[in-house]
Amino acid sequence: MVERRYLFPGVLEMNYQARRRMGVNIYLLDGGSEYALIDVGFLDELPDVLELIRQMDFSLSACKFIVATHADVDHTQGLARARELLKCEVLAHPAGVAAIEEGDEILTYARIDAQSIHIPMPRCKVDRTINEGDVLTIGDHKLEVWSTPGHTAGQLSLRMGELLFSGDNIFRDGSVGVIDAHHGSNLVDFIRSLKRIRAADVAYLLPSHGPIFRKDDALLDATIARLESYSHLADFGTCAVDWPLMDAWEEELARDELRF
Repeated sequence: MVERRYLFPGVLEMNYQARRRMGVNIYLLDGGSEYALIDVGFLDELPDVLELIRQMDFSLSACKFIVATHADVDHTQGLARARELLKCEVLAHPAGVAAIEEGDEILTYARIDAQSIHIPMPRCKVDRTINEGDVLTIGDHKLEVWSTPGHTAGQLSLRMGELLFSGDNIFRDGSVGVIDAHHGSNLVDFIRSLKRIRAADVAYLLPSHGPIFRKDDALLDATIARLESYSHLADFGTCAVDWPLMDAWEEELARDELRF
C-alpha cells in the first residue's frame, strides 16, 4: 500500500500522488466507502492511474462516477475503458455529450490536420448529464455543479466548500484553455465564466492542468482584461465580437482619407 497524499481533506490528485506530470490533472474525491474521479486523461496513462488507485488501497469497484469536465481528448480518451473497468457512471454537461458519445475528433481536439495530430478518440456512453445547480454527493462531500462555458460549450467547474475544480478556465500563470472556433469556443462566455470565478468566495482553484493555486483576484483581473481585448481584435478570428479597426477603415475609405 502506498501512502495517500491528501492535498485537502478527501482530495487526492494523481500527478501529485505519482510525483510526476501526466497529460491532465485527475482528481480522486474520497468519500470513505466510495469515491469519484474528475477526468481520466489519456488512454495510455489509464493503467498507471488505476494502479495508483489500487496502491492507495481503493477498490476499483467503489468508484461511484467519473465527471468529464469537458470533452477534450486529453481529458476523455481513456473514459470508455475506465467506465468498462470501474463499472461506474460517466457524467458530463449536455453540451459535451455528442462529442464524447460520437468520438468527434474535431470538437475533442483529437484531430488537427494542419499539425499532423491525429489521436484515436474512442466513443463513450454518457450515463447521466449534469448541469448548473446540480449537487453530487460522494460520502459526506458535496459537489456543486457550475456550467462555465467558453473554452468549450460543455466546460464544467465543480465547487466543494472553499475549493473550485475549475477545469480549463484558468491556470496559475494566468493562461486559459484553448480558444478556437473549430473547438466551439466562445469568448463572451469565457469572460463571463472567469468573472464568476473572480466573484466566488472560494480559496483555492484546482485546474485541469498544472499546479493547484490559491485564488488570485489580480491574476483573474488581468486574464479577464486580456480576453476582453481579444474580443475586439482579429487574434481569434470568428471568436471575436467585432473588429473596430475595420469600422474605422471603412470610415476612412468613405472620406477618401489616406493615413500613411
